Amino acid sequence: MSRISESTIHEIRNRGDIVALVSRYVELKQAGRNWKGLCPFHNEKTPSFNVNPDRQIFHCFGCQEGGDVIGFLMKHEGLSFPEATRTLAAELGIEIPEERDGHDAGVTASLFEANRLAQDLYREALRMPEGEIARNYLVSRGFDGAAADEFAIGFAPARWDAVAERLKKNRIKGEVGAQAGLLAERKSGQGHYDRLRGRLTFPIQDVRGRVIGFGGRALEAEQEPKYLNTPESPVFHKRQAFYGYPAALEPIRRSGRVILCEGYFDRIAFARAGIGEALATCGTALTVEHGAQIRRRTREVVLVFDGDSAGQQATEKALAVLLPHGLRVRAVLIPGGADPDDYLNKEGEDALRGLVDDAPDALELSIRNAMRQGIATPDQKADVVSHVAPLVARVSDPVSRDEYIRRVAMAIDASTSAVGAIVRGAARGHLPTPQVDQETLGLTRERRDAPEERQLRALARICLQHPNLIGDETALTFQEILPGGAWKSIILQIIEAASDGLLLPGDSGSQGRSVDVFAIESRLDEEARLRLREIAMDQTSLDSERSEELVLADLVGWFERRGLDARQRELNRRMRDPNADQDALLAEKQAQLLERRTRLGVGPGGNA
Repeated sequence: MSRISESTIHEIRNRGDIVALVSRYVELKQAGRNWKGLCPFHNEKTPSFNVNPDRQIFHCFGCQEGGDVIGFLMKHEGLSFPEATRTLAAELGIEIPEERDGHDAGVTASLFEANRLAQDLYREALRMPEGEIARNYLVSRGFDGAAADEFAIGFAPARWDAVAERLKKNRIKGEVGAQAGLLAERKSGQGHYDRLRGRLTFPIQDVRGRVIGFGGRALEAEQEPKYLNTPESPVFHKRQAFYGYPAALEPIRRSGRVILCEGYFDRIAFARAGIGEALATCGTALTVEHGAQIRRRTREVVLVFDGDSAGQQATEKALAVLLPHGLRVRAVLIPGGADPDDYLNKEGEDALRGLVDDAPDALELSIRNAMRQGIATPDQKADVVSHVAPLVARVSDPVSRDEYIRRVAMAIDASTSAVGAIVRGAARGHLPTPQVDQETLGLTRERRDAPEERQLRALARICLQHPNLIGDETALTFQEILPGGAWKSIILQIIEAASDGLLLPGDSGSQGRSVDVFAIESRLDEEARLRLREIAMDQTSLDSERSEELVLADLVGWFERRGLDARQRELNRRMRDPNADQDALLAEKQAQLLERRTRLGVGPGGNA
């Protein structure tokens, strides 16, 4: 595995046509210098997804996803950075020189190879005499050899070193096996031992069919826990992984839905019943990342959890994750508290399919469950609304949300306005799109509209678009007058990049050439990178009636006056202190007044 050089990455970014690439997946329409369309990464009805061909970047003002051609392909196709880079390089006819990186070379490939070798061992062991306990268990659950082969089920031998020896034989270091989650280091520090032992194994794959991890099911009563997964690794992220890939992808496309269930055997039960669009999470609750993956592939989800109280709670937790993505969620609670595998064996394929096809709306099911506690008294009605309001508030479509409010009100015989007020109150604690925590990033609407935020944003834009206006003296002034934070970091990095000549291609000289965004992104934290992309996409005029020089001068003056005002307030506070040296403070005040007049271009006599 070779390392891809920075020069090659730069060439791919410059030569790749980001509008052409994104247009394969998104219908774009030109809007000024940008192209706009519906974001492929979150559900929206009004286009907020922008592509800028001049800077070769994309940015969604709704969910805050953004980046370059490589980043778009990574996110849309689920590729790693090297995979996306090599894919684009092949399309563009760019040869990637073989540049070795001694520290990280081939790590990812080695992890996939270690997992492949472990899977081969587990499959072999299932057929060996030591696998009899696993075969007997499978038979007890209605599996034969063909079914075990179809779902690549295996057996982790009860020995301590079966996988360790297989990896060693194939020249895979124990440290790599440990990084893959297959091995654990011995307490003595000498060697490694197998994590999964004496368990039925289920390979967890990515969308490309590569094994990224394993689930292990206990086969003896004393084994704890009943299910044990390999830990997270550089290729196995449980917040994103589903059991069922890649076999479920085509059935999902054909059926237009995803069936979400809780375990490996549940997912297999659906597949055995001819319902291939089922997926199961891998040892973790449903996450925002899971919801985003589903939304990229379909609009409808059917939740199938055990029909007990825990299953009802799991349904509501899943609703809280899925509804903000604009997904239409239905839910099945299997009668008698059974799981899908039990229900299939007892009732048959048609009955299981019928349960899924006739699944009711999940939010309405939650409303009915809440009402079972009673709606006879005002307090009981209030309890019902209090329970379901946070879920209704997460419905992304306003028409659908209003309809749920109306249905709740009718069901408990309450006024629609009262229920709506409680839902709106619940909504204030939630965000419309879960992909990005806007408040954490400091980008709430309140802050966007603050005067200082607007001025900093305008100053950053003019520095990015017209770096030729920023001289050394102005740069030093910015160090002094700008408040600390993300915007100051952005502005100073823009100025430094401009002085280093890191400008977009254009006419000779810096006049008319803006700063290359990619040259400074790596120097900034996530909050600053997000702001930088936003101003890079912003093509609106700062002021149609004044020159950029005047706009810049006014912005500098605004921050200078703000700084002087702050110092004046502090001086006034100190002068009210009876213990302070009033003569020294008076001298300081006179000096500040002179400085203010000088900075604002007003002479000592008061004439401009």
